[in-house]
Amino acid sequence: MKGNEALAEAAIRAGADAYFGYPITPQSEIIEYLMAENPEELTGMVVLQAESEVAAINMVYGAAGCGKRAMTSSSSPGISLKQEGLSYIAGAELPCVLVNVVRAGPGLGTIQPSQSDYFQAVKGGGHGDYKLIVLAPATVQESVDYVKLAFDLAFKYRNPVMILSDGIIGQMMEKVELFEQQPRLTEEFEWATVGKKPNKDSVIVTSLQLQSEEQEKVNLRLQAKYREVEKNEVRYETHNCEDAEYLFTAFGSCARITRKAMEMAREKGIKVGLLRPQTLYPFPVDAFHQLAGQLKGILTVEMNAGQMVEDVKLAVNGQTKVEHFGRFGGMIPSPEEILNAMEQKIIGG
Repeated sequence: MKGNEALAEAAIRAGADAYFGYPITPQSEIIEYLMAENPEELTGMVVLQAESEVAAINMVYGAAGCGKRAMTSSSSPGISLKQEGLSYIAGAELPCVLVNVVRAGPGLGTIQPSQSDYFQAVKGGGHGDYKLIVLAPATVQESVDYVKLAFDLAFKYRNPVMILSDGIIGQMMEKVELFEQQPRLTEEFEWATVGKKPNKDSVIVTSLQLQSEEQEKVNLRLQAKYREVEKNEVRYETHNCEDAEYLFTAFGSCARITRKAMEMAREKGIKVGLLRPQTLYPFPVDAFHQLAGQLKGILTVEMNAGQMVEDVKLAVNGQTKVEHFGRFGGMIPSPEEILNAMEQKIIGG
């Protein structure tokens, strides 16, 4: 299946209650697939094209406030339009899933793939001190698996979860195993607005606190939750790191290309490993920190000007050299370019 279509099918099978979205290349296949499949007849899942990205995220806010599995998707400029609503959802501590199939910017940019939304995703693109849990698939299979995982994490922590894809993964076609159809939620949550009922206090969902003391309590509660996420939900994979003297690190589609560069380096006798973060938040800080002592240098490979590299530098805390190699504007690096960057910037630098 094509990545975007597989992800859409996974949303149906994950028992999503609602999808609200708006078309934008290169993610339009998500809403197109859902419209064509008409899951309302199969599971009762509502699929609606909103009048704008702003409307879509606020529809998600409303559905999430009712304790429903709500989801939206877009690509970079559209995700920017959703940031205010996303901050409200995070502040109200509601679960939802957001997919960003990243395209190159800034501005309208191009419809070609990029990874330049890393900062926006992991640092909080909207206002205030909040965090999204951010999953970074590198395959179509992970795009499927991460939808179910995203809903599970969203409800476990009452927090928005972003799947940070890109135009390569969204548009490529691979074999994929689909999980069995999951039932829609029937549980009524204490925090959800389900209407006035006997012997139940009214529930008000809001991110507004007019008293500074109360707003500080909200922020302290959020920060405590993020520490729990950082303790429990770090995910990453490593390749050839046991004897590595040098390390590549990359996420998403870049990690696929970088793995080939690692294999080419090994063929030349260069002991290079690869660490691929699967969660961009929480970031695998300890994994980098533990490896740093044995390494002569780390090269981060990204389709941007250097964003994840900052988190890598913070993680190794000066223990080893860290450099960045990137391509911009929808240009995709080749394994040869990546290996050459390692030899020039790290080994010979």
